[in-house]
Amino acid sequence: MNEYIPGRNGVAEALKAGRSFIKLYVGEGKTEGSLKEILAKAKAAGIPIQRVPKKKLDALYCGNHQGVIGAVAAYEYAEVDDMLSAAAARGEDPFLLMLAEVEDPHNLGAIMRTAEIAGAHGIIIPKNNSVGLNATVAKTAAGATEYLPVARVANLVQTTKDLKNQGLWVYGAAMEGSCLWQQEMKGPLLLVIGGEDRGIPRLLLQNCDFKVTIPMQGHVPSLNASVAAGVMIYEILRQRNIASLEKN
Repeated sequence: MNEYIPGRNGVAEALKAGRSFIKLYVGEGKTEGSLKEILAKAKAAGIPIQRVPKKKLDALYCGNHQGVIGAVAAYEYAEVDDMLSAAAARGEDPFLLMLAEVEDPHNLGAIMRTAEIAGAHGIIIPKNNSVGLNATVAKTAAGATEYLPVARVANLVQTTKDLKNQGLWVYGAAMEGSCLWQQEMKGPLLLVIGGEDRGIPRLLLQNCDFKVTIPMQGHVPSLNASVAAGVMIYEILRQRNIASLEKN
């Protein structure tokens, strides 16, 4: 089964990462700007290029495809152990995210983009009640799908217990808990973010070592899942950088 990568950033990053393309669909008459470099790289890699009318691109992806869509093999999911091995190979403490029942592909893509930029080693999602990797996720992630591994697991609670046994501390983003700015979040860790409507499921939240909340002063009761994840990811990155400077 084929998947599609829409948009110039996503296609360009996939080419840079050496992703195997089946075909590149390009809008008729489209040659301007960054598309020139994309076409040159695709030709050099021997990727078939097909010029198609805009309605064909619209049929493949009902969003802003920017005149180019890459057809690729179905996305491959990673194993959680691969993420831990990658952290060890980089000489870093593991920094993983677990997304519990995030169903909006734009949220998953945005979280992937932020997590990859911040140096996270991978994202864990459930096999059920969650969006998977698809064209909308790839477009929103702006290339992060090519670099940040994603694992799908059958049981989030069991996976959490397994990671705790391997030395990771588990932090859950919750409405009630320690203030983000007062909670130490260093060392090997797993950050758990809940779904858009329900938050973190009760049993999973019970298995978190720490519950952490983001201070809010307005009238709206909660943040968007990707925004909340971004705030917490960068607080973790800030603390990790400080810890690294202290070691040196």
